[in-house]
Amino acid sequence: MVYPAVADPDYRNPSQPIDPGVDIGHVHLRVADVERALDFYCGVLGFTLTQRMGRRAAFVSAGGYHHHIGLNSWQSEGGGPPAPGHTGLFHAAIRYPSPQSLGDAMRRLQQAGWPLTGAADHGVSLALYLNDPDGNGLELYWDRPQADWPLDNDGEMAMVTEPLDFRLLGIS
Repeated sequence: MVYPAVADPDYRNPSQPIDPGVDIGHVHLRVADVERALDFYCGVLGFTLTQRMGRRAAFVSAGGYHHHIGLNSWQSEGGGPPAPGHTGLFHAAIRYPSPQSLGDAMRRLQQAGWPLTGAADHGVSLALYLNDPDGNGLELYWDRPQADWPLDNDGEMAMVTEPLDFRLLGIS
């Protein structure tokens, strides 16, 4: 599909912006082994299984929502992660309600011996990065209140990537 070119688009001030109530409701992941994925998402991270569709699909959530993450092996059973250098999802981000709850996630990962691929303070958020058992990238993060987000000299948001001070998560 070819999209028409837009002359000098102003993506910061679109003429027809999306409804501000729109958000990402869930992510659905292709996995090689649904049971292994459940062991991670429920057993390590603490999500709750809300529904199974046979042995090849499952849905998990936090707080009673129908599902935040779908897991299926319909087209990927026994498969491997995508090769580097290909397009696709970089990571799915799971937002935690407080730095303490993000610290709890870190403790769960540590207890399971699950490695991080990174950790950062982005000014707007505190983030942990890791891969699930199928190599899907995950960001576990807490957003700072919007009033605390760093701004540049023009008043625009100025995210950064600085080392994470784990003490902010209650981890010494």
